[in-house]
Amino acid sequence: MHRRRHGHRDGRPGLIDANTKFTKDTKDRKNTKEIFQGRQLSLPATVEAVIVAQAVRAAPQECCGLLIGSAGEVVEAWPASNAADDPQRRYLVDPQDHLRALRSARARGLDVIGAYHSHPRSTAEPSPTDASAAFGDFFWVIVGLGGRATCVTAWWWDDGNFVPVTLVRSPEGKA
Repeated sequence: MHRRRHGHRDGRPGLIDANTKFTKDTKDRKNTKEIFQGRQLSLPATVEAVIVAQAVRAAPQECCGLLIGSAGEVVEAWPASNAADDPQRRYLVDPQDHLRALRSARARGLDVIGAYHSHPRSTAEPSPTDASAAFGDFFWVIVGLGGRATCVTAWWWDDGNFVPVTLVRSPEGKA
């Protein structure tokens, strides 16, 4: 069990069962629509194509990488090595790749604004494992390869829950 630090917005204690699916209709998110109305992530088609291609190549392991940009606009996907002990079930951005991405972003006046990873055998929804490693002020993009079709979704971590973010596909960007 994971206890939400501040409980639910309606005053109920904040417990999340390890089997909770973090989907758009999770009841814990009923009050987040007002808070996150307008939150979106702009993802150029070229960047999305690079992320999906990396996910397909890495399967059955999870791929991972970082999103470089500013103010909710991704300009580049920074592929990273998966340094997890069990890369078929988890991901961990290699610390050296993370440092290189930070340096590259800063040199161009940009930031690392998020991370991406794949779910080779499931949908593009955050898992309890994803929730255990999440932190705020960061976008989380997931590529799901386990459904009927490849799906890419974006999320924001808010007070113990993933909140879906509108993913705006744009035609330009750097892979």
